[in-house]
Formats: sequence, structure tokens, C-alpha cells
Amino acid sequence: MDNTPRRSKRLGKGLSALIPDINEEIDKKDIVQVKLSNIRPNKNQPRKEFDQDKIKALSDSIKSIGVLQPIVLKPTDEDNYMIIAGERRYRASIMAGKEDIPAIIKDIPVKDIMEIALIENLQREDLNAIEEALAYKSLIENYKVTQEELSEAVGKSRPHITNTLRLLNLQRKVIKMIENGEITPGHGKALLRIENHDKQLEIANRIVSEDLSVRIVEEIAKNILEDKQIKKPEKKEKDIYIIDAEERLSNIFGTQVSISKGKKKGKIEIVYNNEEELNEILSMIMDED
Repeated sequence: MDNTPRRSKRLGKGLSALIPDINEEIDKKDIVQVKLSNIRPNKNQPRKEFDQDKIKALSDSIKSIGVLQPIVLKPTDEDNYMIIAGERRYRASIMAGKEDIPAIIKDIPVKDIMEIALIENLQREDLNAIEEALAYKSLIENYKVTQEELSEAVGKSRPHITNTLRLLNLQRKVIKMIENGEITPGHGKALLRIENHDKQLEIANRIVSEDLSVRIVEEIAKNILEDKQIKKPEKKEKDIYIIDAEERLSNIFGTQVSISKGKKKGKIEIVYNNEEELNEILSMIMDED
């Protein structure tokens, strides 16, 4: 019996697994014109930020030659639809002042739509690092996809997927800084070496204000780690009267004597090297004459 997971094959195909003709010649009878006012984006779309310059360029193209590839929609209720694929074309068409857009209507289960949207965006490589990490996280947690299957589906190495997911362990504001492009994912990976979240944010702010390179941040993180490992509690200086008492007792017993003083109690330690020295010290302490 073949125990090979089937999911990875489906993930690898992405949208074409459920809409096989989307990248091939489409039968014109399947294309309909849908009013843009009746369309809403998929709220679970993994891409949260859209490059406005690219949307503007696409809008100019649509003004000139129209929408060349129909978007794919799912009917939600009467005359209303949710975008399965093609949100950039949808946004650019609105910017171009269009009233409708060519579309293919497919009644696909919502769960499959979410999975398709994640995979399609990951394959296009146009998500920022945090959106990419959240997409991986969603596929792993909600669809029980393994990192090996993800690696095969999106054409990224497993270490890349693992390291991208680790960015979600950063301090919340640092994650937002990566998402906004204020610092790079490389900076984020260097900051992961610092466990303290407040310190992560402090260094992240320095990256922005001082324009620190990834290499410099790696050195800062290394130094913080080394300081943490070698830092030892500072010894308190002994009271001058304690030092004097140690010297007097050392002279009496002829050996090293150490006195430690606590808040309420203290301790005297007398060093001896052999049994003879011990007996001599005991005789001096117990001498009643």
C-alpha cells in the first residue's frame, strides 16, 4: 500500500489543482463580467500589504488593453462574490475606474480557498517575510502540512522555512518593523539570538536610527551572549575589622582563617593541612589553663 502523503502533490499544484484551466486556454463561455461593487476580497488573504507602484502600473495597463486574465470568484450570496485569485487585478481595475471585471465563478469550499490562497502567494514569492511566516504557520497548524511538504510545494528549502517561522518568536514591535520594511529579515534572525524582548526592541531601534548592518547586529548579539555567560556576582569588600580579626586568628593558630559575615549570622573557617595540625588547633581552643 502506498503511504506517500497525497497532500504534498495537491499543494505543489496550487490553484491549478482545483481550477485546472486557469493557466491554460479558457473557454470563453466560462467567463462572465461581474460588477466590481459586488466583489469583496478574501479577508484571510495572506498578503496584507500591496505594492502600490505595481498596482498603479497594472492599472495603467488595464486602462490601455483591459484585464487579460479573468479573476476567480466564489459566490457568497445573491450576486455577491469573494475573490479566490486575482486581488491585484481587482484593485487595479478599481483604480482604473472600471465598473466590472472578467471572472470565472467557482463554488469551492472555503477551507480549500484558504489553502489555495496561502500556497499561491508563497509560490509567487511576493509576500514579506512576516506574511510568509504567518502563511507557513497557518498551513502547518490549520491544514496539518509538514515542513517537508511545504518545502516541496513552494520550492523553498526546509531550513529557509524553519528560519522564517522563527521570526514570529521576536518581540511584537520588532515583528512589525520587519513587516513594515524598517529592518530586514536578516536583522530579525540576528536579534533572535537575544532572549530578552526588551533588548531586542532596543537594538531594533538602534538598527533604524544608526543604520546598523546585519553583521554589526550579529556582533552586538554575540557580545550580549558572552557578557551573560561570563558575568559573575561582584564580591563585596570585607569590613576592615573582619580582616583584622582574620589576621589575629591566623597568627594564633598558625594557619589560614576566613570569616564570612551574613545579615544575622557569621561563619569562621580554620584551614588545617593534616591531622597533627587539627589536634594542635583543637588543643588551643579547648585549653582551659
